[in-house]
Amino acid sequence: MKGGNYALVQHNYSNIASSFHLTMSSSGGATPPYTTLAISRPTESITHVELHRPEKRNAMNSAFWSEMVTCFNELSEDPECRAVVVSGAGKLFTAGIDLMDMMNNVLQPEGDDTARISWGLKKKIRKFQETFSVIEKCPKPVVVAIHGACVGAGVDMITACDIRLCTQDAWFQVKEVDIGLAADVGTLQRLPKVIGSQSLVNELALTARKMYADEAKSSGLVSRVFADKEAMMAGALQIAGEIAGRSPVAVQGTKINLIYARNHSVADGLDYIATWNMSMLQTEDLMKSAQAALEKKSPKTKTYSKL
Repeated sequence: MKGGNYALVQHNYSNIASSFHLTMSSSGGATPPYTTLAISRPTESITHVELHRPEKRNAMNSAFWSEMVTCFNELSEDPECRAVVVSGAGKLFTAGIDLMDMMNNVLQPEGDDTARISWGLKKKIRKFQETFSVIEKCPKPVVVAIHGACVGAGVDMITACDIRLCTQDAWFQVKEVDIGLAADVGTLQRLPKVIGSQSLVNELALTARKMYADEAKSSGLVSRVFADKEAMMAGALQIAGEIAGRSPVAVQGTKINLIYARNHSVADGLDYIATWNMSMLQTEDLMKSAQAALEKKSPKTKTYSKL
């Protein structure tokens, strides 16, 4: 992209981000029926999901764990949504779990004996795990924009997202060992695949030390670092806009196959994509995208049907 066009795109998305920020700021709270999330559409095909408990540092209470599942299940089926941006309201992204709210739920399990108490606890843990697994299962790519602190369950959440961005003042902490447990909703399973250094993952998980933005970038936890939240949101919306402008058949198929390939051998991944594309190559989107390429135009100049 030529410099002038790139600057224009940046300007347009900065305007979108600024107006969107003003809209969200004036809303004063979460979006019904949610109590912990604010949902809006900065553009026709992009959905913004904002963690919205700023007075509690976006700590994750019991309502949050179920509302995220409802939200992302709906986005998965929403043909208008082609990309998702996740961010946090207020001074930081998230302080992790709301200990005061959640401890009663976990520390007072029901059951008549050890076996029944354990069975019940496993069901609760699996339910909590689904809160972030649903992000990974959502076929729409998810861009997460992190500012300030991302602590504990926040790390579990962002590792389930597809593209991670942060501000220069951001920091990350796998906090669970400091509160007496092993992280159990995704960090220990996804972070090694995200970073690629088992030694660094072990260090972060076993010491609960903070990782700052520069190290997060160099280790691969995030792909870009921005000067401040406004610039980051403009960047997140630009990336989401680029994704949303492509064929939804191609985009969603790409996400699904990337996740499958991560969890399987190369041979299994090749077999899966062959089976996938034997039907998906029959889409009209292929001809439209090819025409754009021949005309030396962006795929965004074409209109793709909803999926």
